[in-house]
Amino acid sequence: MQQACTAAQLAKGGARLYIQGMKAACNHCGMEHVLKDAEVAAHAKVQFHCSKCRQTTVVEISLRPDQTMVISPLPSFARSNASRTNLNLLPEEDGLKLPPTKAAILTVVSGPAKGEVHNLKRSRVILGREGAGIVVNDQEISRHHCLIEVRDNYANLKDLDSTNGTFFEEERIRAAMLQDGSEFRIGNSVIRFTLASK
Repeated sequence: MQQACTAAQLAKGGARLYIQGMKAACNHCGMEHVLKDAEVAAHAKVQFHCSKCRQTTVVEISLRPDQTMVISPLPSFARSNASRTNLNLLPEEDGLKLPPTKAAILTVVSGPAKGEVHNLKRSRVILGREGAGIVVNDQEISRHHCLIEVRDNYANLKDLDSTNGTFFEEERIRAAMLQDGSEFRIGNSVIRFTLASK
């Protein structure tokens, strides 16, 4: 996670992209601009027009396929004021769809429910100990522990103010972007997110 957070240059052509600050510098004059978190999360390339010199800069975002990116400041999906109890009732959003050619799968790789495999039927699902979209048998997990939203070739992970937290590489996170093969821990359970060809 530290590598993902502190890597300052992920872009080609001299444009610098700072994941933690969601900023990019103009190729022409160096003026820094704040990028929209939705664009950074959803696209491999982001283009912006400099407010100072009016030139265009293209930022290419390249992540390893198995990399999890922790985003700060938190993007809009993580700042939602929706309560835990009504998250299952939220309507599907535009752009929030299961990928048509791949199956989104959560596999419990360690913990009391080790070996359980959950094929996601909806693009938004809550994981928790009881009353959740996916129930994980682990007493260290909160009733509604975390939320996963699948968007094409990645998923957003959000902790729902759980008692024991959501972790990536043993560091507590509030939100993260999961790529194919990413693993996270809730309670005593390690869960892997994968996208498999149908």
